[in-house]
Amino acid sequence: MGHGRKKRRTHVVPTEDEIKAVPKALVVKSGEVGRAVATLVGDVRQVMEPNTAIRLRERKTNKIKDYVAVSSQLSLSHIMLFSQTETGTNLRIGRFPHGPTLHFRVNQYSLAQDCLRLQKTPHTSAVEYNTPPLLILNNFAGDGKHLKLMTAMLQNMFPAINPSTMRLAEARRVVLFNYNSEADTIDFRHYAITVRPVGVTKGVKRVVMSKAAPSMAKFGDISDYVMQQAFASESDVEDGPENSVTLAQDYVGRNNAKDEQRAVRLMELGPRMELKLMKVESGLCEGEVIYHSYVKKTPEDIALAEKRRQANLSRQALRRQQQQENVDRKKEMAARAKAARNDTTRNIPVSEAADYEDDDDMESDDGGAAGDGEDEGDSDSDADAGKATGRRAADDFGMEAYDEDAIDESDGEEQAEESDDQPPPRPAKRARSKAGGKKK
Repeated sequence: MGHGRKKRRTHVVPTEDEIKAVPKALVVKSGEVGRAVATLVGDVRQVMEPNTAIRLRERKTNKIKDYVAVSSQLSLSHIMLFSQTETGTNLRIGRFPHGPTLHFRVNQYSLAQDCLRLQKTPHTSAVEYNTPPLLILNNFAGDGKHLKLMTAMLQNMFPAINPSTMRLAEARRVVLFNYNSEADTIDFRHYAITVRPVGVTKGVKRVVMSKAAPSMAKFGDISDYVMQQAFASESDVEDGPENSVTLAQDYVGRNNAKDEQRAVRLMELGPRMELKLMKVESGLCEGEVIYHSYVKKTPEDIALAEKRRQANLSRQALRRQQQQENVDRKKEMAARAKAARNDTTRNIPVSEAADYEDDDDMESDDGGAAGDGEDEGDSDSDADAGKATGRRAADDFGMEAYDEDAIDESDGEEQAEESDDQPPPRPAKRARSKAGGKKK
């Protein structure tokens, strides 16, 4: 009975601070672009893996503020925005959330599929994109401020490496930015790192590196196979001892163990781009133009622009101060209104409030009963006084006094006598409808 594979490595979950420290770039396109530019965007996303959104589907109507709104939630640090106009293809590289922004003109580019078609044995592997690439900046040592800013921007787009703690197997890809000072352009390349044995012929390399043994059907002896391919090729010359390194750790691949001599080879993965820096803005796709490749400013213009910038900053600070004062004033007014409401209301416990309500109800019942008795007594006394006054007036004029009680009694007796003489009422006949004579 076979045994399962033993677990030799323990996966260490990175902390939240470590995840936020890793730069993440968002690669998107803006507006109407062609199919080639859309494919280029996909290739650049693959270059920036795994610290990017590889399956992002942006809309044509998406604006910069939409990406800024989600940048803090997704811990995004940079944005690479491709656009296409009548004059050509443009690339903007900005830092979230306040800039700066580098504006490039893409003079020419080649897709990854075109780079792989040019190779006799193209190197493709999805495992290599599980780790971020290494960054190489060549010929960026200049005195211009725009070069220093561009160098810092490109360096911060990729994770920093620590040689003392880095595993050698994580170095699988390389991104190269080469600055051409004569043409003032930047060449972008993307390579995969491979290692090969040193000091052996091409046939021996095939035996050592391949998993399956080569076919020996047309050879009489192993020496025939070795001697037939003993001539050094161009790649064998490049893999000489002067280009070899000693592996400090175990590397990926067959027989690439520690302390072995191996020659490092770079296999191009694509894409290729030739970039030209057009201008640099202080904000994220907005703000003051720090550098422009065509528009040159005199010292007076620079001083005037700086003066305007300082004035804008002072106005913004004044507006922020006024807004804060308004917010504080409204909070103070709301607190005063709440305190006034609390002073006017009585904070009574529930049990005491119930006792107060019962006492009020009892007082209202007693007062109502007393009032009803007083009202009835007053009405009787008023009626008796009215009758006496009426009798005195009748005596003065020689008439009988008007007695309402006697009249009411006599009216009642007459109504009773009339009811006794009258026969009982006959029941009413049911009415018939004119149409059809049916009962309703």
